[in-house]
Amino acid sequence: MPAYTPPLRDMQFVLHELLQVTDEFKQMPKHADLDADTVNAVLEEGGKFAAGVTFPINASGDREGCTLDQTTHSVKTPNGWKEAYAQYVEGGWPALSGDPKYGGQGLPIVLNQCMYEMLNSANQAWTMYPGLAHGAHAAIEAHGTEAQKDMYLPKITSGEWLGTMCLTESHCGTDLGLLRTKAEPQADGSHLITGSKIFISGGDSDFAENIVHLVLARLPDAPVGSKGISLFLVPKFLVNADGSLGTRNPIFVTGIEHKMGINGSATCQISIDGARGWMVGQPHKGLAAMFVMMNAARIGVGMQSLGLTEVAYQNALAYAKDRIQMRSLTGPKDLSKPADAIIVHPDVRKQLLTAKAYAEGGRAMSLYCALLIDKEHNHPDAEVRADSAELVALLTPIVKAFLTDNGHIATNACMQVFGGHGFVKEWGMEQFVRDNRINMIYEGTNAVQSLDLLGRKILGNNGESLKKFGKQIAALVAEVKDDEQHADDMQEFITPLTELGQKMTAFTTEIGMRAMQSANEVGAASPEYLRVAGHLVFGYFFARMAYIALKATAGGASSNDAKFYQGKLQTARFYFAKLMPETLTLMATARTGAEALMDTEAALA
Repeated sequence: MPAYTPPLRDMQFVLHELLQVTDEFKQMPKHADLDADTVNAVLEEGGKFAAGVTFPINASGDREGCTLDQTTHSVKTPNGWKEAYAQYVEGGWPALSGDPKYGGQGLPIVLNQCMYEMLNSANQAWTMYPGLAHGAHAAIEAHGTEAQKDMYLPKITSGEWLGTMCLTESHCGTDLGLLRTKAEPQADGSHLITGSKIFISGGDSDFAENIVHLVLARLPDAPVGSKGISLFLVPKFLVNADGSLGTRNPIFVTGIEHKMGINGSATCQISIDGARGWMVGQPHKGLAAMFVMMNAARIGVGMQSLGLTEVAYQNALAYAKDRIQMRSLTGPKDLSKPADAIIVHPDVRKQLLTAKAYAEGGRAMSLYCALLIDKEHNHPDAEVRADSAELVALLTPIVKAFLTDNGHIATNACMQVFGGHGFVKEWGMEQFVRDNRINMIYEGTNAVQSLDLLGRKILGNNGESLKKFGKQIAALVAEVKDDEQHADDMQEFITPLTELGQKMTAFTTEIGMRAMQSANEVGAASPEYLRVAGHLVFGYFFARMAYIALKATAGGASSNDAKFYQGKLQTARFYFAKLMPETLTLMATARTGAEALMDTEAALA
């Protein structure tokens, strides 16, 4: 059976030493009084919940899956899941980063993201239910009327009600401009929604008494395409004026998908037959309103793969230390046993260090993004808010695609460490692989994310956002250069980071020039481009983490801390030596252009 220990020490390192969050909080009046002890206490309690409540029901939930009662159109989640959610609500966890105006605790997003990493490590499928509610809350808070906010947000904040986003239809996934669901205006200001949706995560469950569906649909006079989509709030049960639940709205689950992974998450087919809904935001502007939820979901999906990478690594490491197989290539290491533990073998260490590096790099980048969101929403300086928003927009597709691609690599690597046992269900590793696979697909496939990054976020503003991130790299390089004590030791990290930054500039310019000749050049280069960009961001954070570790060890850290910092240095060295060089191949293949992909009619006949 697998095990999970929340990585509290590493989270504390990222929060307090890398990001220095309490100093950042002091600049935001809303969070100015939040200290490190409070942050650490919340993380510790959150870790206890994840490891003690949701992790033990992960494997059983995968085996059981969800069941649908066709008569009542109600979904039953796996045994113990409803009870775990009740504990989650009782503990106040849904309200952690919610606005106090609606009953939230008002803690920073960055702290909530730490909680979600742990929940995803423990049980990704279970975590999707409350995660979707957070997204619905964000969309209503950003675009809903005051009456909608007052009626729905307190219940979502408390966890009493859940939420979904209903986008996809059987004939259209990413291309939402093709959707057909209709919305007929009514005299009382509501709309009657009719249509069908598929792949709706959390479309129904037995967790909460009501579900707030956010549904994309077309008004009768809607323009064709994506500019004719509006967003509607469609509750499972209608809500009376006093906040009590009224009659059942005709929005029903008609089927649940039987999937490769995340089996405890109900992926639903939904029929909407004249259900009453209320517009959120402006007519024909629904896609923009829904993007609030979609962008939050994209960062959340990155956190899902981060969580799976961490738990897979922990179990593979423990197995590699215990499993004996053959002798070390340089001679026996443990003469008391007939063979050495497999952790002595170079390739096993490569698999383990790959997962460890992708977990630590992903944690640094995702929590940095969460802190940027806190600054975007709460910093008193308008320029800081604008800069933070711009960087979040730049990094969101990288968080989603790079972390999920890395999760695929890492969970498979960790399964490989187990050999044949990794292919067997009881060890849990194959579930981590299966659960992660969807993360590369939903909330916009990773290819779509790469098009968004290169086409919109980079070429769309002539690389200005990328230059803004580049200034942070330049500041680190300058800081290290002026540090006589550590400048030489840092060159093994700073030199490859600087070189990649220079190559990235030339690479971007070259792809931009080709894009002027054909848009296919963007499509052909964008997946490789996103991974190069991901490595640039990871390289920056690994260099910063190495710098902190070098200064800490030079400052005489305690024995336990010294080992921790030495581990940071060794992981950074591995990353720069074995993982970042992938960028050379990525840039080489991207430069071959679109012809070898598009001039292939005979090959694909």
